[in-house]
Amino acid sequence: MTQPIHHNQARELISFRVGVQEFCVDIMAVREIRGWTVATALPRSPGFVRGVINLRGAVLPIVDLAARLGFDNAEPTARHVIIVAQIGAQTVGLLVDAVSDILTVTDDVIQPTPEVASDTAKTFVRGLLAVDGRMISLIGLERLLPTLELDAA
Repeated sequence: MTQPIHHNQARELISFRVGVQEFCVDIMAVREIRGWTVATALPRSPGFVRGVINLRGAVLPIVDLAARLGFDNAEPTARHVIIVAQIGAQTVGLLVDAVSDILTVTDDVIQPTPEVASDTAKTFVRGLLAVDGRMISLIGLERLLPTLELDAA
């Protein structure tokens, strides 16, 4: 008996807002979602790193996703949330405005990033989804950290 081809398997994505834009990431990378906690700043860290927080005894770096994606830095309020995500061997907190939804999609609904997109958009956005009249950008988490690691070295 032949095995079915799995390239169009359903996957779950968690969507969230950064400013007026909506983004999503693979839910398998998400460890938890927690409320905003004031971060302790780190000297000479990149502008998109808010600092670190204590997460059950572990030091968790907080990346301001708005700043990392080229928008204005977020001004966190009690409504902001931190998405704790596993990116390779690193656990990182992503500061976002709000978590919106959990989406179940297949690869065929993910459209490629348009050629007219900026280099920043092409660096982070792996594709676009049209869901209920909204455009949601799929972020490749593995692309968020290389500069973080280079700057820390």
